[in-house]
Amino acid sequence: MTPSVLFVCLGNICRSPLAEAAFREEAHRLKLDAVADSAGTGGWHVGAPPDPRAQAVALKNGVDISALRGRQVKPADFRRFTHLVAMDHDNLANLRRLAPPDATAELSLLLDHVEGRAGQAVADPYFGEDDGFDVTWADVTAGARALAAELQRHRG
Repeated sequence: MTPSVLFVCLGNICRSPLAEAAFREEAHRLKLDAVADSAGTGGWHVGAPPDPRAQAVALKNGVDISALRGRQVKPADFRRFTHLVAMDHDNLANLRRLAPPDATAELSLLLDHVEGRAGQAVADPYFGEDDGFDVTWADVTAGARALAAELQRHRG
């Protein structure tokens, strides 16, 4: 089965689209056949592009996320994806609450996949300064690399 990962934050305009982009890049680099998407547990930004600061940090790192659009987690996501990966504890708790009885996806925090960082949240840059997006990019890149490597190991 092809691994499929849904990255989840609150509004789907900062952390989760950055995680999706970082994971797509790493999967491509590893030649890992995987599906990636992102969503929010809240619906405030449905249809909106990523935050301009998120777009800027992604572009600075060679990735264009301007075509991504915010969407909200749906019950079908818990069956459609093999992994739902939350950016923080609140969103992980929301995913557990939203999971339908027939959910099959594995739930985790992104940084659970990084050695020595289990239980840590990806920094939320939304209300901070622009340089907070660099910290978030570093977090999601570390998580994406570790998750992609883990998925590749399990496929081999």
